[in-house]
Amino acid sequence: MDAGAGAGSGNASGGGASACCYYALLGIRKNASATDIRTAYRRLAMKWHPDRWASNPGAAGEAKRRFQRIQEAYSVLSDKGKKAMYDAGLFDPLDDDNQDFSDFMQEMMVMMDNVKNEKPDTLEDLQKMLEDIVNGDDGSRGVGGRVPPDGARRARVAPYPQQQGRR
Repeated sequence: MDAGAGAGSGNASGGGASACCYYALLGIRKNASATDIRTAYRRLAMKWHPDRWASNPGAAGEAKRRFQRIQEAYSVLSDKGKKAMYDAGLFDPLDDDNQDFSDFMQEMMVMMDNVKNEKPDTLEDLQKMLEDIVNGDDGSRGVGGRVPPDGARRARVAPYPQQQGRR
């Protein structure tokens, strides 16, 4: 049997049915792409499929166990929501209630991807914003020197007047 297929330093989820890290089980890095995960799964699934080991009854049980663990690892790492939960240490393969949380995590990841796709402010935009703040710009041009979309001018609030004679 190949000792490397089950090597690992502990389950990242802090417990559960498998005794090793899903990434180590599939022989991939934590930042592996979906294609890398699928390729590693297919390679190991072919190697440890119980039908391949049927002629060797002594190894068939071990092959079945490894094949099941490989399938478990793939089912988690190929699902974005489950993978996010696993990476955060929140995934428990024995807990059937994970689907709602998995759906929530999936929605959060989609929202985060949408935010990442927005055009970030350039260094020049940030420098202009800081300059406007330091110089006390009246805000008529908007944040970073940009005109507000509604074209409205913002009123500048005067500082609170100090009362004389009070200490």
